[in-house]
Amino acid sequence: MVPFVKVDKKDARLAMAHIYVGFIALALGGLAGLLQVLVRSGRFNLPAGIGYYQVLTVHGVLLGLVLTTFFILGFQHAAISRTSGTYSGKSRLMGWLGFWVMLLGTIMAAIMILLNEATVLYTFYAPLKAHWIFYLGLTFVVIGSWFGGAGMIMKYMDWRKENPGQPSPLLTFMAIINTVLWIVATIGVAGTVLFQLLPWSLGLVDRVDVLVSRTLFWYFGHPLVYFWLLPAYMAWYVIIPKIIGGKIFSDSLARLSFILFLLFSIPVGFHHQLVEPGIDANWKFLQVVLTFMVVIPSLMTAFSLFATFEMHGRSKGATGLFGWFKELPWGDARFTVPFIGMVAFIPAGAGGLINASNQMNQVVHNTIWVTGHFHLTLATSVVLTFFGISYWLVPHLTGRVLTKAMNKLAIVQAIVWSVGMSIMSGSMHAVGLLGAPRRSSFSTYGEAPQAMDWIPYQIAQAVGGTILFIGIILILYIFINLAFFAPKGVEEFPIGENTAAAERTPMVLENWRIWLTILAALILVAYSVPFIDMIQNAPPASKGYRMW
Repeated sequence: MVPFVKVDKKDARLAMAHIYVGFIALALGGLAGLLQVLVRSGRFNLPAGIGYYQVLTVHGVLLGLVLTTFFILGFQHAAISRTSGTYSGKSRLMGWLGFWVMLLGTIMAAIMILLNEATVLYTFYAPLKAHWIFYLGLTFVVIGSWFGGAGMIMKYMDWRKENPGQPSPLLTFMAIINTVLWIVATIGVAGTVLFQLLPWSLGLVDRVDVLVSRTLFWYFGHPLVYFWLLPAYMAWYVIIPKIIGGKIFSDSLARLSFILFLLFSIPVGFHHQLVEPGIDANWKFLQVVLTFMVVIPSLMTAFSLFATFEMHGRSKGATGLFGWFKELPWGDARFTVPFIGMVAFIPAGAGGLINASNQMNQVVHNTIWVTGHFHLTLATSVVLTFFGISYWLVPHLTGRVLTKAMNKLAIVQAIVWSVGMSIMSGSMHAVGLLGAPRRSSFSTYGEAPQAMDWIPYQIAQAVGGTILFIGIILILYIFINLAFFAPKGVEEFPIGENTAAAERTPMVLENWRIWLTILAALILVAYSVPFIDMIQNAPPASKGYRMW
């Protein structure tokens, strides 16, 4: 049996500091999202001169970048402390340094957005230009996350030195994989911000190469999706088996799937640029192939999860093909809420295959279908799993307990969220197939002949978005209760155990020289020649704004 272990109080404070900021971002970004869908319905005008794209930028930056990054780092700090032991003073110092630098950067960027000096959307594409303080703030967020990641890696290295020849705790290994993925991926966005957008905004250069800028962004932008997703996978692989009373199906399979996500999630950014000129079709094809390779670890994960569920059900005496299904703890929000996220990932993954396909992408590219897909992956699969994590992590870190009343309310919140998202995301997918543009408000449709056909779908989005905002109010109420008002007590940080028949985990899975070498090789193959071609063979227009 895995002994009960509580996260050290000092490490818990570090983790909770990140989580507090994440939930503040959820509140503000959720309000901006509500205003956004109301405007899209054509029945609501923003007050006080607030612009639609200003609200869109607030929503995207706070929920897509701030909420996710702060929550993930907080969860990973707690997970490493729980499974590999209390942080050293140096690791904790790096964690706090990272937190304050990230917070400073977030405040800088947020102020510029609220002042309407950085209405450049979530992707901040050039030639849209923001105030230099916005770009500097983003730089601080990235650099701060590197400090926090360095603290995690330092703790991992200490554990390896103290336990030579032993595989690291599974949850620690997964957190380190995700940290490495984040550090490697953010090199791209840091490059375009530091060497292109920031000097341009400061007036040090007159022009930027837009194709290079967008390519560097999507070098970061697609692995960002897996940076969001892998912490959910950590919970699915390691936490959920303990909650249901089962066992981890395979430690080795879990580690291998995470390694494959690391290898195949970064050199694939061109599949977001399939319609852009300036990139040879052969290189686009290569990266589409690499994109589809991610299906392999995704299917491995699905197999492992449902094998865990079935093994648990059989141990309870379940018979028949799906008899195990009724043996799962449906009344436990710690399981039910993430499980809804798992189910949502089935249509979300199917939509991702469409987006990554060169031919089918032509139908949905730059339509609101993409936004609907985004809300199924991040705003459903990932966010619901994060909520499920919060229901045990927050009380564990604050010395409180998840009460029966909060457990029931959490399940209600997940149902409300699922209903709202089904309506909103479903209408986005449907009207996207009719050609409704992405990122556009009702008033910007102009004289498009089909615009009147989109109105019912826009109203449906407003209805779904309103229901989702009710879900945000519920989760904020639950969070505040668990952080400050729930009864004092001890809430378990659940860590699953391996099955008794599991074979020893091969140490080659933690041979970082092998996997980082392969990762570097894949990145060089996928990007080196295309980048050289962009710079050497660019048309004269690249000296200004290459394209929009």
